[in-house]
Amino acid sequence: MENTPNIILEAKGITKRFGGVTALENVNLQVHAGKVNVIVGENGAGKSTLMKILSGVYPTYEGTLLLDNQEVHFSNPREAMAHGIAIIHQELNLIPYLSIAQNIFLGREIYNAFGILDSKAMNAKTKELLTRLDCDLKPKTLVSELRVGEQQLVEIAKALLEEARVVIMDEPTSAISDTEVASLFRIIKNLQKQGVAILYISHKLDELFVIADRFIGLRDGKMVGTIEDAAEAKKEDLIRLMVGRDIKNVFQKEEVPLGEEVLRVENMGLPRFNNASDYIFKDINFNVKKGEVLGIFGLMGAGRTELLETIFGLHPKTMKGSVYIDNKPVRLRHVMDAIKGGMGLVPEDRKLNGLVLQMEISKNISMASIWNVVKNGLLSQGSEAKLSKKYIEALKIKTPSEKQFSKNLSGGNQQKVVLAKWLATNPKVLFLDEPTRGIDVNAKNEIYHLINDLAKEGLGIVVVSSELPEILSISDRILVLSDCKISGEFCQETANEEAIMQAAIL
Repeated sequence: MENTPNIILEAKGITKRFGGVTALENVNLQVHAGKVNVIVGENGAGKSTLMKILSGVYPTYEGTLLLDNQEVHFSNPREAMAHGIAIIHQELNLIPYLSIAQNIFLGREIYNAFGILDSKAMNAKTKELLTRLDCDLKPKTLVSELRVGEQQLVEIAKALLEEARVVIMDEPTSAISDTEVASLFRIIKNLQKQGVAILYISHKLDELFVIADRFIGLRDGKMVGTIEDAAEAKKEDLIRLMVGRDIKNVFQKEEVPLGEEVLRVENMGLPRFNNASDYIFKDINFNVKKGEVLGIFGLMGAGRTELLETIFGLHPKTMKGSVYIDNKPVRLRHVMDAIKGGMGLVPEDRKLNGLVLQMEISKNISMASIWNVVKNGLLSQGSEAKLSKKYIEALKIKTPSEKQFSKNLSGGNQQKVVLAKWLATNPKVLFLDEPTRGIDVNAKNEIYHLINDLAKEGLGIVVVSSELPEILSISDRILVLSDCKISGEFCQETANEEAIMQAAIL
């Protein structure tokens, strides 16, 4: 008879909302000590949000956390760490110009009896921690001199310093080599032997079968099931756990007659950090016709955003390949070349890259096409107001006036302002990167109808989305990115969630 699992950490009824968007709903999770507890789910399922609650990054939520069957609440990551819960983010939180030892002891420095920093003691303790990880790095080495895999070891050593009992790893292998992955897995096995619980998130399904003891499925912010014995699971079981939903009342794109080719991308590539042998993506070839909505899907780190940025001229010095609009080459020296060539890009993060939140709606709308509202070298406020009112009406932006500051709008209306900004440039091709991220269901539906209407007007549209139901419902054709390249192409008739996910995890 199997032993009763040692549940070290438990979440009960966890719900987390961001404005009107529910990221997690009534999630119940059990974390077993000495096990690799793998969380699986597609992009946007709520995995990282849940991990940030467990580690104190998000202190406000509904529900209860139990550690050793005692209720706990963490106001910040430091409190979580004091209770033995550490998180290693995908984006590592190290200071590059400090040494390994200085990073490990940052905020936890050792002082001697005279109140003087005891560097010798910190270096000695760092050496001890690194030895436990089978690592021969020198404590005085600057973090800036380390590879990503070595930096991850420093993060793990920080967790060991606090005697972490639960270590959360969010996409730990997304940017490290196969050799470093093997080393990481050895360390995880050693931590297991010490009774440490590992909460592990990764989209690389093949590696999960190597490391996992149990699988936990999240879908659309809800817990959908567990596989308690990972050895019994098959790849198909995990895919079903990740995407096996009943799709109801999903928007369906109207059929639009397609015109001539408006965009062609040939042999597009983007090296990683100017490394000629390491690419974020390479050998990308596709085209888009007038009236066509091309969806691009890929898991985290597949290079979706970077692909749109490259086509739009954001990486002119490192990009490889060619872009054609209406069969004419576009020389991409900077973004203005892309705009003049007939391209517009609605970025993934509208608040950071799409809007100036402290500025009026009218100024945000005219920003990318300032030439439309300038007369005799001076900005015409009348022309600017006329332009903005046109798009406020056309896109049904809910605002009392074009003078309203963008920061005061809802997420959906902010997104419409970004769309208006690029539509004001009269583009031939519109790139939409996660166009419905962080907006409510009704606002999503409005964006879908806008995409459909723009396609009817003959625009070529390229949509990146991490939501499979969304990409299926709004696209005429879908490309899947995986392992630096296009790994699958589907028309609307043949596309389904499992086939797309299979292509995404190749």
